[in-house]
Amino acid sequence: MTPDVDLTAPKNGAHTALKSLLALDGRLFQGAAERNWPAAEPVLPRLSRSANHGVLWFATAAAIAASRTPRARRAAARGLASLSLASLTINTIGKRSVRRARPVLDPVPTVRRLRQQPITTSFPSGHAASAAAFAAGVALESPAWGAVVAPVAFSVAVSRVYTGVHFPSDVLAGAALGAGAAFAVRALVPTRSQIVPPARPLAQVPALPEGEGLVLVANSASGTSDRARALLGALPKAEVVECAPEDVPTALEKAASRARVLGVCGGDGTVNTAAEVALRHDLPLAVLPGGTLNHFAYDLGVEDARSLARAVEGGEGVRVDVGRFVSGRRQGIFLNTFSLGVYPELVRQRELWTERIGGWPAGMLAALRVLRADRHPLEAEFQGSRRPLWLLFAGNGTYHRMGLAPGRRLDLADGVLDVRVVHGGRRPALRLLSAALAGPLTRSPAHAAVQVSRLRLAGVEPGTLLAYDGEVMEVEDEVRLEKLPQALTVYRPLPPA
Repeated sequence: MTPDVDLTAPKNGAHTALKSLLALDGRLFQGAAERNWPAAEPVLPRLSRSANHGVLWFATAAAIAASRTPRARRAAARGLASLSLASLTINTIGKRSVRRARPVLDPVPTVRRLRQQPITTSFPSGHAASAAAFAAGVALESPAWGAVVAPVAFSVAVSRVYTGVHFPSDVLAGAALGAGAAFAVRALVPTRSQIVPPARPLAQVPALPEGEGLVLVANSASGTSDRARALLGALPKAEVVECAPEDVPTALEKAASRARVLGVCGGDGTVNTAAEVALRHDLPLAVLPGGTLNHFAYDLGVEDARSLARAVEGGEGVRVDVGRFVSGRRQGIFLNTFSLGVYPELVRQRELWTERIGGWPAGMLAALRVLRADRHPLEAEFQGSRRPLWLLFAGNGTYHRMGLAPGRRLDLADGVLDVRVVHGGRRPALRLLSAALAGPLTRSPAHAAVQVSRLRLAGVEPGTLLAYDGEVMEVEDEVRLEKLPQALTVYRPLPPA
């Protein structure tokens, strides 16, 4: 066990230096207690209490996430993860390793003191650690939101000295530990800006000053009005057409007939439809994320109207691969994923519940229903042998893990289909979970992964469901998958040189 250390009675070779530091710490505390703090009296004690048990930071994270931008949601999640690690470290190691008594409250005016005094040891400050961890975590993902949170975090840290519950060194040590926790979380789960997808291969796309020549079709069912207005604010000469989901294909065809650049705002299914139209009319595509997941737009590097507007005005674009599937007379493309097995049924179940309870709850409910249902794996001839499969997943490009984060693609023009297979067995839930937790290119009796440019699946029973970019249809005959290398030209803001 780690021995307890009494900071008030050091017994090592640094006795004199440490004694001087502790004396300085005491003088700083005394000076803070005796100083008049204008306007602090009604604010700092309340702020200090609001940070108890992380309540202030959970509320702040909710407010940040409510802005509905992906960067803000990631910043909120990273801030809470950093706070959790800092709090765990403080409570399991920090407080038990150094047992320092709390300051004597005699010099602190009564009006400043907290109603309930903490009973734990003083070093280091848990409130300062949580504040610094949350603020640093938010700032690492979103500097803009970090600038908003930083003054609040600083005030919470200062309030611990102001109310007399910590010495200044307790606060400094806690803040340093909190910032360290934020960087530790970043080491486990890198920020989006740490790993910049390669901007290749570059494409010649027209630069459209103020968006002139861009016609963007927005799927109104995805709640795209705010995003469309934001784009018009940045590109006032662009044309935006909002329509219901059933009118999207017709609206896209009409837009393609008069546009220099075809734009789309909606979820992955809407973007898939727009990509088909853009390919048919040989037009560059501008994608504004407007759905729940937006895998293609985010992997491309377009997160909001501002980043898309910069790419459109600057004429910044790349060519990306497209996946193509054929089954009898039915065919289509996929920009993200194609799948057979339990996942298409999960997609269908999710769509039944999304409008009633929302996207994420519907997804959880659909997963529970599909995994608990009494079903048999599909049969298909895969890589020369017939076998039972719970799931076959083909990604348009290689999906990577970033530390412990979910997979994403770093290169949308790598020329491969990322194929993952979960073999049939008695316990589909266990096999699917083990495949999800395994690395992207692993093999086991339960699952396997390969990278190919084309794939043929024979013997799939007609009527079997397949899913592509969140859409579902039935198999007619054998299924063939292939890559269309660098077939689609899209706008994408390029990283600074």
